[in-house]
Amino acid sequence: MLAFKLLLAPVLVGLVSLIGRRWGPAVSGWLVGLPLTSGPIALFLALDHGTTFAALAAQGIMLGLISVACFCLAYSWTSLRLNWLGSLLLSWCAFFVVTFVLEQFSLPLIIAFIGVIATLAISLQLFPRKHVESDLPPKLRGEVLLRMVTAAAFVLTLTGIAGLLGPQLSGLLTPFPIYATILGAFTHHFQGTEAASRLLRGVLIGTFTFAVFFLIIAATLAREGIVLAFSLAALAALLLHGCSLWFVKKYVDVR
Repeated sequence: MLAFKLLLAPVLVGLVSLIGRRWGPAVSGWLVGLPLTSGPIALFLALDHGTTFAALAAQGIMLGLISVACFCLAYSWTSLRLNWLGSLLLSWCAFFVVTFVLEQFSLPLIIAFIGVIATLAISLQLFPRKHVESDLPPKLRGEVLLRMVTAAAFVLTLTGIAGLLGPQLSGLLTPFPIYATILGAFTHHFQGTEAASRLLRGVLIGTFTFAVFFLIIAATLAREGIVLAFSLAALAALLLHGCSLWFVKKYVDVR
């Protein structure tokens, strides 16, 4: 299990990074919208803490997408005036403040899902339209390796402390935008604010799939078991994500 945790997330992140280099930041962000780490974390929670705990955590993970939307929106706007570090710090603050607020509420599953979908849709409409680019530095080698190492550390840390945090807070923190953080900061620094905004817009489009995946997990895991719940969620996610790629290509400048 430990070897699986160490290898799965970094390999997935490495593949996403390489595909993103070929097809551009919007497609890279769209791929990050898949539950590449959160899905395996939910599986580990079910195996380590039981299906009831994991189902509750899955609802928290889904609700945590509201925090992710606030992160992406905050980064896109602050990047118009600040460098990548300033934008990142303020966007993290937005994520944690919204997460703290969400932790105070316990919502029915369907209400939480509707709230997440509405937040994602509104956030996409609020992205800035104008970007002023400055001189960009040369690209840095080793970026893909850095992403992979960070992904492994994140999975190990969150699964290790899940029992202390409880299912809802574990779930809310699971979608912490570690991939969007790394991709967004590097893209902002080396490709400019417009490319970073396209990437984060792609992330939000991809997270509609994320929301559906965890809606199915939260609704079926405790009743139907691990195999059926994750199979249904994965099938729905693949079908929806394939359709959303058309949306990315039509409404986002992928390059």
